[in-house]
Amino acid sequence: RAAPHRRCSSSQAFTELQAKVIDTQQKVKLADIQIEQLSKTKKHAHLTDTEVMMLVDETRMYEGVGRMFILQSKGVIHNQLLEKQRIAEEKIKELE
Repeated sequence: RAAPHRRCSSSQAFTELQAKVIDTQQKVKLADIQIEQLSKTKKHAHLTDTEVMMLVDETRMYEGVGRMFILQSKGVIHNQLLEKQRIAEEKIKELE
């Protein structure tokens, strides 16, 4: 005996499509939030770097590591801030 033919009703198909649309909208919204946060991180690193580069080279600078601070040179801090900006930019491009 043949198995009964199952037909997908149009309302069932519409409901599934609606669920996919909602899921996609949520993913887009999440990506937008992440892009906004990464943009803030990038801007903050850029502004900090601008301020750091105006200081004389002999200025004592400290990097926060966990619950302590480590003395770092201006060059090291500058490179870390540039790297932070680069990583944020890469992640933004991945999300767009």
